[in-house]
Amino acid sequence: MRNPRDLERLNANLPVFMKLFDGKVAEFDADDGTATLTFTVSEDFCHSVDVVQGGFITAMLDAAMSHAVFAYDDTVGNLSSLEISTRYLEATRAGFLTAVGRIVRLSHKTAFLDGQLFNADGHLLATTQSVAKIYRKTKEQ
Repeated sequence: MRNPRDLERLNANLPVFMKLFDGKVAEFDADDGTATLTFTVSEDFCHSVDVVQGGFITAMLDAAMSHAVFAYDDTVGNLSSLEISTRYLEATRAGFLTAVGRIVRLSHKTAFLDGQLFNADGHLLATTQSVAKIYRKTKEQ
């Protein structure tokens, strides 16, 4: 793991939706190009009593994949998904969830990423693959 201050930096710049899910970057490995995010999703974001809505699942996985890139490369200012595909392996229930994002391949302008979502017992609930456009920071940033 890189300098713990980097973890603080990643958590200081979280998008608002992650705060709704009590989300945070729990750890990352810049050498491996992975980031692990944790969430506690309330039933407010569910249908059928406690089943998390699929769009929220994709958003959590997208955040994990993006943060893998942010942790790996400090010159990345932003990412924009060009394509994202999520497979829901079983119902995701409200509660504690862990999303792991991983860089598959990274070029100057494009990132190929994948992610996995687990429940508190470590059971795999959903997977995703994404292609994202990379926006590099300007020299002023």
